[in-house]
Amino acid sequence: MRTQRCHGRVIAVVAGCTALVLAVTGTASGSASASASAQSGARAGLDRQVLPARDGWAAYGTGTTGGAAADAAHVYTVTTWEQFKAALADGGSAPRIVRVKGMIDADGPSCASFAVPGYDFAAYLKTYDPAVWGRTENLDAEPDDSPEGLRRASAARQAAFVKAAVPADTTIVGIGRDAGFQGASLQIKGVDNVIVRNLTFESPLDCFPQWDPTDTADGNWNSEYDSAVVHGSTHVWLDHNTFTDGEHPDSTLPTYYGRLYQQHDGELDIVKGADYVTASWNVFEDHDKTILIGNSDSASTAAVDRGHLKATFHHNLFRNLVERAPRIRFGQVDSYNNHVVAGAGHSYTYGIGMESQLVAEHNAFTLPDGVPAGTILKKWKDAPVTAADNHVNGRPTDLIAVHNAEVPGGILRSGAGWTPVLRTRVDRPQAVPGLVGHRAGAGRLR
Repeated sequence: MRTQRCHGRVIAVVAGCTALVLAVTGTASGSASASASAQSGARAGLDRQVLPARDGWAAYGTGTTGGAAADAAHVYTVTTWEQFKAALADGGSAPRIVRVKGMIDADGPSCASFAVPGYDFAAYLKTYDPAVWGRTENLDAEPDDSPEGLRRASAARQAAFVKAAVPADTTIVGIGRDAGFQGASLQIKGVDNVIVRNLTFESPLDCFPQWDPTDTADGNWNSEYDSAVVHGSTHVWLDHNTFTDGEHPDSTLPTYYGRLYQQHDGELDIVKGADYVTASWNVFEDHDKTILIGNSDSASTAAVDRGHLKATFHHNLFRNLVERAPRIRFGQVDSYNNHVVAGAGHSYTYGIGMESQLVAEHNAFTLPDGVPAGTILKKWKDAPVTAADNHVNGRPTDLIAVHNAEVPGGILRSGAGWTPVLRTRVDRPQAVPGLVGHRAGAGRLR
């Protein structure tokens, strides 16, 4: 049997370095464990911190403790995507802590490596050119051997690689100031009690976007893979993370059929009956469709989401975004002490959707010339909003009044119908830009 040297030990190659890392970092002895302990010494105890009492909706009921109860055998230090996914899969239902060291590449070897035999993007463009296909029929009925069918199969191969299923009772935490993922999609799906902290997420780049000729009058390219998805899960705390398009902003993407070849989806989605989520001290930057809460107005979605999707956003920095910070359907959302720094491409901040109940208070907004304050709120469906003690460019501003004055065709009603009580600290909006600017994001935990 062939052997190799892995982390200072000679092992059988079939076991692999991943298996060894999982074994040694989950024990109190061994050189790798001692090294991991030394590396995380500056942040001792960070991996076992729990959400403070009353800190947003994730503190409701049982609160959120993640993997704080993990024993030594279920504490892992990972440096590769393979090790990370193995740590999530190891240990059954036991609480776990996964320490992420350095930036981990989850993109895979190349887009070509995911393509199934026969997939040809040039053939795809030729077949579905609006001049040939038209704009009245989508591609959902295309057979498996069609260019669209081969695109679907290729996309499924990429999805299997870039998606990572996060189990219940898990803490995922970055070690130091430069930990995170390039191209990863965390799937927090159907579980309870998850903490994600101190990580940078560079948005996944979809290799196989789908053309939908019926999406708007001009058609659109639609992509998959949010950096993090909270899907039907409860008690989730996302804290001191940075979400960004990084090296692949939309400005670097090509156009086909006169439309942007959109290879990014969202930075964070909270959907399918998810509940009790707190997002605190994060940076969301350089992105288009940023945060979605509730993904449809349909009756089937309403049956799942109504009465759920309770989320708190506080002390986050939203910088150079186009829209959705967040867009809300159904949820009771508390957004306070956030700083929104809009760029020239700003469309809107809060999307007021079906049966949403947004409370937006004590926030600061910095808008450039040419971006009116009325764009902070956007009415998608009639739903009441509470918006008090917000400042725009340093001045107290009634967001509802200014919106209604600037957008008389989309009048918003005041009064969300509930009062948030799960807050630990509330800062004056005048202080928010300084506080958030110095403390939000990955690498800034104290």
